[in-house]
Amino acid sequence: MPQVTASTTKGEPSFASLRLIEPLLRALTGLDHHVPTPVQVAAIPAVLAGRDVLAAAQTGTGKTAAFALPLLQRLVTLGPVVAPNCARALVLVPTRELAEQVCASLASYGKHLPLRVYAAYGGVSINPQMMALRRGVDVLVATPGRLLDLHRKNAIGFRQLQTLVLDEADRMLDLGFADELRAIYVTLPKLRQTLLFSATFSAEVRDLANQLLRDALRIEVSPPNVAPVEVEQLLIPVDKKRKLELLSHLLVQRAWPQVLVFVKTRVGVDDLVAQLQRQGIAADGIHGDKPQATRQRLLEAFKNRELRVLLATDLAARGLDIDDLPVVLNLDLPLVAEDYVHRIGRTGRAGQCGEAISLVSADEISQLAAIEGLTGHSIRRLEEPGFAPVHRVPTIDPSGHVLKKPKKPKKPKVAGAKPDARS
Repeated sequence: MPQVTASTTKGEPSFASLRLIEPLLRALTGLDHHVPTPVQVAAIPAVLAGRDVLAAAQTGTGKTAAFALPLLQRLVTLGPVVAPNCARALVLVPTRELAEQVCASLASYGKHLPLRVYAAYGGVSINPQMMALRRGVDVLVATPGRLLDLHRKNAIGFRQLQTLVLDEADRMLDLGFADELRAIYVTLPKLRQTLLFSATFSAEVRDLANQLLRDALRIEVSPPNVAPVEVEQLLIPVDKKRKLELLSHLLVQRAWPQVLVFVKTRVGVDDLVAQLQRQGIAADGIHGDKPQATRQRLLEAFKNRELRVLLATDLAARGLDIDDLPVVLNLDLPLVAEDYVHRIGRTGRAGQCGEAISLVSADEISQLAAIEGLTGHSIRRLEEPGFAPVHRVPTIDPSGHVLKKPKKPKKPKVAGAKPDARS
């Protein structure tokens, strides 16, 4: 499998030099996108040439445009008009939020093209989606489970399919979509172009690529598993039971206009929302148990700055694109180290500056070691006055190994106690 390591060069290319057609260039200008990112420079010509592509690209590197722009160009220049209940291109994504995000990006890039784009996902009624697919769509963005439901109801067929895109392939495998993906593959034409985008080239992703891709170009954005340089990362040690108190303190002291807070569990999100709202803070939360319409409404309120604090599970770690988000705060560290990079990638996007703060307690040392080992970066520590932890958080070397274990607190001496006879 040929490999390209995407990196910036002194002579920056333009979108026009990548041989994109005028309607796409006009849309990019309207979106204020002028210089392609490294993954776009590497992927766009390959996709336009009809190559299969396996690309490792973290969130915030411009990977959606890397496959969306050439995909739209191929659809408008190749192939017949889409038939009823058919799709000419299929983009599979792991979450509803990412489906909406990718669909919106495709619609923006294809603003001046006569193509139909649609998103289908679970958590909402299937009937409107079946109605929308009657005319056929050029690009269908879908989550695997809902796509299978639509296919079984004969609402969508793949006889015209030209291109399959798997976006966030590693996340789909993490979420247990392997069986659904296999069920989808057997329904697709064997002669097709396949594009696989993933944050990492894990063993599972490599197996998936071997099953799906033919003579693929492998693209790796260098360096992998690294947050954008525009994001300042900070770690504040704190005892677990004082995390909410510290969060409230920081919201007052720092006066952030907007902050996205990641929490480990759905119950944790709901509890924290209630506590912050009782303090008069404009906060709300999203997680997988909330209806899609509610999640979408809250995301729009947050994007429009009607909501100051949005609490979320890792549901929002990928595919959530918010302009000028100043701060991401990890109230809990993620269980999977790669999710840390995706979380903090919500800020510092498109060259903007951002800040990522993690409130870390001693019981999270294994997660911290995994994160610093993965990124090869020691997160700068900052003691917050009045919140120094009783249970110290040990330091970690660049390879992710714990250097110092927390000292056990000394037992207080009891006045008049006799010395141990064994001493």
